[in-house]
Amino acid sequence: MSDKTCAGLDVLVLDDEPIVVKSLQMALRKIGCAVEPFEDPENALRRLDEKAFDIVLTDVVMGDVDGIQVLEHVKERSPRTKVIIMTAFAMMEMARKAMEKGAFDFIAKPFDAEEIRSIVVKAAEATQLE
Repeated sequence: MSDKTCAGLDVLVLDDEPIVVKSLQMALRKIGCAVEPFEDPENALRRLDEKAFDIVLTDVVMGDVDGIQVLEHVKERSPRTKVIIMTAFAMMEMARKAMEKGAFDFIAKPFDAEEIRSIVVKAAEATQLE
């Protein structure tokens, strides 16, 4: 896979587990993504008000704000942003709901770096086609 598959794309990563954020950051930087990491949904929502990202990767289950709310927030402000939902297997129903609300794709946890990169590359290609 090319090192610059994602070059020039801004990606926001949001998960309340620091280890997930860190591993996503490393995986995506390898393919050239500019990654802004967040562990707090409130901070991520504030950042989304300031800037339109090309791709947003968000966990579904996080304290007060869930991934569906993040998805709706992004779609309201930046309809062209591709949102990828990360979910545990037990939350598949929520992932389906996210797809109905306009998520680009979802990935079940646990996933490996290659899986996540391949979905982000698909989202990047879709963004560039628009």
